Amino acid sequence: MKRTSRDIRTANRYEVLRQIIAESPTSRQELAAATGLSLATVATLVGELLDLRMITEVGFEDSAGGRPRGLVAVNASGGALIGVDIAETYVRVELFDLGLNVLARADEDMRPGEGRPEQVVAHVAAAVGSVVAQAGVEGARVLGVGVSVPGQVDRDTGISEYAPNWDWHEVPLLDLLAEHIAYPLHLDNPLRACAVAEQWFGAARGRGDAVVVNLGTGVGAGLVLGGGLHRGVSNSAGEWGHTTLVLDGRLCHCGNHGCVETYVGAPGIMLNLRELSPKSTLLHPEDQTATIDALARGVAAQDPVALKVVRDTARYLGAGIADLVNLLNPQVVVLSSWVAATLGEPLLHEVREAVARHALRRPFAATEIVLSPIPSDPVCLGAATFALEGALSSISQRSTRRSGPSRSRTAPPA
Repeated sequence: MKRTSRDIRTANRYEVLRQIIAESPTSRQELAAATGLSLATVATLVGELLDLRMITEVGFEDSAGGRPRGLVAVNASGGALIGVDIAETYVRVELFDLGLNVLARADEDMRPGEGRPEQVVAHVAAAVGSVVAQAGVEGARVLGVGVSVPGQVDRDTGISEYAPNWDWHEVPLLDLLAEHIAYPLHLDNPLRACAVAEQWFGAARGRGDAVVVNLGTGVGAGLVLGGGLHRGVSNSAGEWGHTTLVLDGRLCHCGNHGCVETYVGAPGIMLNLRELSPKSTLLHPEDQTATIDALARGVAAQDPVALKVVRDTARYLGAGIADLVNLLNPQVVVLSSWVAATLGEPLLHEVREAVARHALRRPFAATEIVLSPIPSDPVCLGAATFALEGALSSISQRSTRRSGPSRSRTAPPA
């Protein structure tokens, strides 16, 4: 798709602001070096961001001689962003300032069978209202809401095209949300959200090629290739959880057999436990979170069943990650999301050993495998950056007397 000069300018403005958020305070010269843009271009973009009150001048850096360099920093109070993490078992919403510091958080549990679109929308609307009230921000300060939903999504239309765990097909999610939420809405999925979060603030920062493995109820891989987020031609890249790991293996929600997700997603781990020890007290048949928590405690206590389940899960996971290492040759593989965070270092240790057994020696030697260092929900954080990207795009469209349809959805005027 051909990019217009407006698209390029919006992308450059976004990249400059991203660097300022990550490195505040910083100089125009440092921004030019970090982004590869000319100093003149950076100076112009910084001027625009100053006019928008997204950043502010903060003085000069110390100089050993020559003209002191002016410093700029993000204006944290210049707006608010909301990130929404819709998962199979919960909805989590976080409200951020422009420095992407969390100001408020709300969680809504989703019970089994509570996955109809109208039920999910009700949970999201309630949580968004809660964080705005908690933070005490005026509605005009909310620049946008980034929404992450599992499965395949169309960013332009706001449609959840396919969410296998709920059997969603062509759900107009942003239109449904816009009936309850009056802020600009922007849609993507957790694979991209986690990848962007790691690229901005986590283990993929400064890495040109990274894979962020999302381990939750569902499983996938966010891809950073050549320094940028890789989406694929239809925004479907990263569906590694639905690649075949075991021929004629377990039935997956997607309709195929033996998918990676069926062995290393939370339900798959529960099945690993059930097959090993059907009457184990570690197993909570209707509660994924409680089961994974119990396994983590069991590993810490050297419970042999828990150790075996984590080791077997890591064998499957390691074989799948080895394929990613051989195929993509990344600098880093990041284990992210709640299952990885809960099982932590014991899982990481076993995964590293399993990948070493299956990957080719040369690409494996160049790849670091780590846990996500992001202390908050990486999906909410990444989703908030989608809202920021959308806000900058909207500003660009308004400044050029917008000639095309917006990618966001907003509620109709009251």
